[in-house]
Amino acid sequence: MSHIPERKEKDCLNCGTIVQGHYCHNCGQENVVPKETFWHMVTHFFYDITHFDSNFFHTVHHLILKPGFLSKEYLLGRRASYLHPIKMYVFSSAIFFFLFFSLYKPENGMTLKVNIPVENKERADYIISVEKKLKKDTSNVKLKEALVYAKDTAKALMVGDMIKEEAKEGGLSFTGTKYKNFEQYDSSEHTLPAGKKDGWIVRRLVKKQIEIDEKYRENPDEALKKLAESVLHRLPYMLFVSLPLFALILKLVYIRRNQFYYADHGVFTIHLYVFTFILLAVVFGLGKLEDVTGWGILTFLTVILFFGLFFYLYKAMRKFYGQKRGKTFLKFLLVSILSLIMMLILFLLFMFFSAVTL
Repeated sequence: MSHIPERKEKDCLNCGTIVQGHYCHNCGQENVVPKETFWHMVTHFFYDITHFDSNFFHTVHHLILKPGFLSKEYLLGRRASYLHPIKMYVFSSAIFFFLFFSLYKPENGMTLKVNIPVENKERADYIISVEKKLKKDTSNVKLKEALVYAKDTAKALMVGDMIKEEAKEGGLSFTGTKYKNFEQYDSSEHTLPAGKKDGWIVRRLVKKQIEIDEKYRENPDEALKKLAESVLHRLPYMLFVSLPLFALILKLVYIRRNQFYYADHGVFTIHLYVFTFILLAVVFGLGKLEDVTGWGILTFLTVILFFGLFFYLYKAMRKFYGQKRGKTFLKFLLVSILSLIMMLILFLLFMFFSAVTL
């Protein structure tokens, strides 16, 4: 309640309803004088902030220590004392991804080691591969030069040399075809009858593949960095898409429990995701601490926390859905397997989309 003086009039300024008390029973607006001082505005702002903080930490306390409790409370209609699930998801995901993108950079770990000498066996296999290509194209000067260089044991053959040579012979392929340029693809299409030519979507994909291949053929390391960056920045969208799908899995697993609506499974999923954000933030913090201190025990703690997520899911399902341990455990296994498959499919789809939009 604010400290602004109450109006003598009893008609609500927002909806016109006659107010019975300090708040309008129709729209909830406080019946106070519309003009307020700057000090009132400042104190009201700080009240809202501290009220949000107290609600947030109060909610997080129950979320972490009592799996499934908040979802059960929401289902029973006891909601005023806790932060709304959607607000909680937005706030926690924003903080989590801010920390994630601050701590983790694609270029720090997702690079190809192109300046490493190859082993003798890899060198021999590479020579055989080049010789086979020369048999098919005996006039290829580049292949001849590559073969001479590879056979010269006085010179070190680098991984990058092999990658570049392979790229020249075909390069990137995510459509199952390999064309060096647009002209080669168009020429191949013109030789086919109308019924066997690629459709509009396939043509777009193949031409995008050729475009990416030409751009990064000589620099595969840069292509990997760009792909990693694109995938990582789409992770928030992937998780957001996975949320209703995870709720759908719960709906199907508990299809005989008619008292639970799809929205109830959605609330349970949101609370689970918020807990996951908190857990992963701790994991990333432990990882950075291990980098600084070198304490090996932190790796052990990280593994325990990952297993703790599955234990949390089981406990939350047991609390929220109220079934016996054995039945809950079987459904927990089913939900875990289906959700892992779902996340893998989503990740591959988002990776494919990231590749074609490089």
